[in-house]
Amino acid sequence: MPNRLSGEKRQKVRRVENAQGKHNIMAKYTVDAIRNIAFCGHKSAGKTTLVDRMLTSTGAVSRLASVDDGTSICDFDEEEKTHRYTIESSIVHFDFEGTRFQILDTPGYPDFIGQTIGTLRAADNMAIVINAQAGIEVNTRRVFNEAGKEGLGRVIVVNRMDGDNIEFDTILSNIQELFGSCCVPMNVPVGSGQDFKAVINTLKPEGDMTGALIDPEEIHSALIEAIVSADDEVMMQYLEGEVPSEDEIKRLMVEAVKKGDLVPIFFVSAKTGVGFDEMLRGLVACCANPTQHPMKAEKEDSDEMVEIAANPNGPLAAQVFKVRIDPFVQRLSYMRIFSGKMTKDMNLSIVGNRKGVKIAQLYLVQAGETVPVDEAGPGDIVAVTKCEDLGVNMSIGEYRFAPIPFPTPMVGLAASPKTRGDEAKLSTALTKLAQEDSTFRRELDPQTKEMVIYGMSELHLTVLRERLKRRDKAELETREPKIPYRETIQINAEGMYRHRKQSGGRGQFGEVHIRMFPFPLEETAESFATKDRFPSLKETHYDPDNHFLWVDSVVGGAIPGNFMPAIDKGFRERLERGVIAGYKVQNLCIEVHFGKYHPVDSSEQAFKMAASMAFRNVFQTAKPTLLEPIVKLEVTVPGDKLGDISSDLSGRRGRVLGMASAGGELQTIAAEVPLAEVSTYARSLASITGGQGSYTIEFSRYDVVPGNVVKEIVEKSKVEEEEEEE
Repeated sequence: MPNRLSGEKRQKVRRVENAQGKHNIMAKYTVDAIRNIAFCGHKSAGKTTLVDRMLTSTGAVSRLASVDDGTSICDFDEEEKTHRYTIESSIVHFDFEGTRFQILDTPGYPDFIGQTIGTLRAADNMAIVINAQAGIEVNTRRVFNEAGKEGLGRVIVVNRMDGDNIEFDTILSNIQELFGSCCVPMNVPVGSGQDFKAVINTLKPEGDMTGALIDPEEIHSALIEAIVSADDEVMMQYLEGEVPSEDEIKRLMVEAVKKGDLVPIFFVSAKTGVGFDEMLRGLVACCANPTQHPMKAEKEDSDEMVEIAANPNGPLAAQVFKVRIDPFVQRLSYMRIFSGKMTKDMNLSIVGNRKGVKIAQLYLVQAGETVPVDEAGPGDIVAVTKCEDLGVNMSIGEYRFAPIPFPTPMVGLAASPKTRGDEAKLSTALTKLAQEDSTFRRELDPQTKEMVIYGMSELHLTVLRERLKRRDKAELETREPKIPYRETIQINAEGMYRHRKQSGGRGQFGEVHIRMFPFPLEETAESFATKDRFPSLKETHYDPDNHFLWVDSVVGGAIPGNFMPAIDKGFRERLERGVIAGYKVQNLCIEVHFGKYHPVDSSEQAFKMAASMAFRNVFQTAKPTLLEPIVKLEVTVPGDKLGDISSDLSGRRGRVLGMASAGGELQTIAAEVPLAEVSTYARSLASITGGQGSYTIEFSRYDVVPGNVVKEIVEKSKVEEEEEEE
C-alpha cells in the first residue's frame, strides 16, 4: 500500500518513533571528539548532496536521499523540495570512526546569506564547497570572508570531480590566486571526470601514484611548510633540516588552519563517493574541536571580554543562533552550548532579562526531525520547543555573546493582505517570519502609511511569500514601495513663531524662538552641545534614531519649564511629518533660546503648535535638502560584461569603488549606488548578462540628493499628497 502521509505528517510520526531514543550526548562523547562544521558555498556546488551522503554512508540515516528527487534529508522544507535548492540552514549529526560530526548545511544563493551567517556562530570550522565544473563563484568568496570574520578555521572541498570538462590545474591556480598560497591540497585526485577513481594523501604520500593529476610529494613539502608556520620555533627547526614529529604535525595542523596559515583542499565526488572517507578523516585531523576554538564573551555584569573554555563543569554559556516555526512542535529555538551543562526541566537565565525560562525538554536535531535528550554540554547543538522568550542572539547563562552580524535587508516591497479582513492573521504570520529570519523585517511607514517588508532580494521575498501562503494561509499583494528619503538642512538659520488664537473665551498663546544647525552624523550630542557653542545651555534632549538634538537655553523664565515637554512633542511630531516632501527629518540641532508666554492664555497645545511651526519656518530658510539611502553593491559577472555593467551603474548615479578577480573568467565590481536606482536591479542584471551575473547589496549610509533630483521628488510628493486629499 502506498504511503499517503504528507511530508509534514511523516515528520511528526518519525518524532514519535524517535521518542524512544532518549540519550545523554555527553555520556557518549568527550568534547574533543566533536567537530562542528558549517558547509557553505555557491549554489549548485553540491553542499546538500555531500551532507546527505555523509548521513547515508555513515548509517545515520537509512534511506536514500536526492535533492533532484525532492527526497533530500537536509532540504526537508516544502519550498526547498519545490525549488530544488536550499533555503534554510539545517543541522545534522553522525558518527565517523569515533568522531561526532555536527554539520550545518547552508543555502548557496546569496539571497539567503542570513541563514549562513547565523549558523557560523554555532560552528568551529567552515568547509567551503566548490563545484569543480563551475569553479569559484560569487558566494564562494562571500562565505570565505564571513568565516574569517567569525574566526573559523577554513577548509575547501572541491566537489563534482567526476563531472565533464574538469580542468584541475585551473581550479587549483584560481583557488590559490584568490585565497592565497596557504590553500594546499590534503589529497590529490587520480584522474578526473569519469576517470576520477581515487585520491592520494599528500600528508603521507605512499603506494601507487600513477595517474595523479599533480605530484603528491611536491605538494607534501608545501603542506608541511604551511603546517609548521603555526609555530615559529618548529618552523626554524624545519628550515634547519629537522623534520617535525607526527605529534607535532597533528598539533600544529589544527593551529595552522585556525590561524589561516593553512587552508586544506579536499577533492571528492558526492555522487560516486570517491575521496569521501579521506575527506572525513582529513576533517577530523585538521578541524578544531570545541576546546580548540574557545569563544569570547562579556561577563553579564562587566564589559570585560573573557575567553570561555569548553568545560562541562564550568558555568553555563550558550547562545541562540536560529529559530524555526514548525507546524507541529510550534517554535524551535536552536542553541550552541559553549560551556557547562544543560538538562531538561532546567531553568535558564537569559542575559539582560530578569525573567528566566524553564525548558521542558532538550532535543537533538536531525534536519527536520527531533530526538529528545536528557543532557547536553560544551560543543553540543540542541533545540528547545515552545519557548517564546528565546529569540535569535539571546545569550544564556552568565556571559553575553556578541550579536550575530546579520546583513541589513535593503530590498523592500509595500505589502497588504490579498483578502480584506486578513490583517490580524497577516500580522501574526509576518511576526513569525521576522523571528525566523533575521534578514527579514517589516515596518509601517508613518508617512506613507505603507507596510513595507524588507529582504535581501526579490527572490528572498518571493520565497517568504510562498511560505506565508503554505504555512499560514496568508497571501500578500505587493508593489514597489516609496524610497525612505530623509530631510535635513545645510546651513544655520534662526527665527520664531508666535501662535495666537482668540475665538471667544480663553485664547491660545505661545511664542518660541529657535536657532537651527546642521548636526553632522560623526558628531555626538556631548561634543556638539558645549558651553562654547551654547553659553546659556541648561539641558539637552537627544533622539538617536533621527540624530536630532535640541538644546534648552531659555533663561529668565521666558518660557516656563512646564511647557518644555510640549515644545519637545511639537519638534518630534514635525520630525516624523517632515517639511519639504513629507519625509522624516534627521541630522540637525535646534536651540530654543527665547520665547514668550501669557499667564492665562498659554497652554501646552499652544506651545506645541508654536514649536512645530517655528521648526517648519526656520527649516525652510536653512537650505533644506533630501538625503537618500546609498547601498554598497558588489556585482560579479563574466569579464566580457564589465563594460556594460560599468556603463549601467554610471547611468544609475553609481560610483565604482574598484574591481577584483572572482576566479576564472569572473570579475567583481564594487560600487556605491542610490537605493532608488537599484530597487529592481535583479531584472536588469539578468537582462545584461543573460542570467550569468549575481550581486550582493548592503546599506552604506545616507547622502545628499542632487538638486535636480530633489526637485523631482518634491514635486512628485506634492502631486501624491493632492491626489490623497481628493
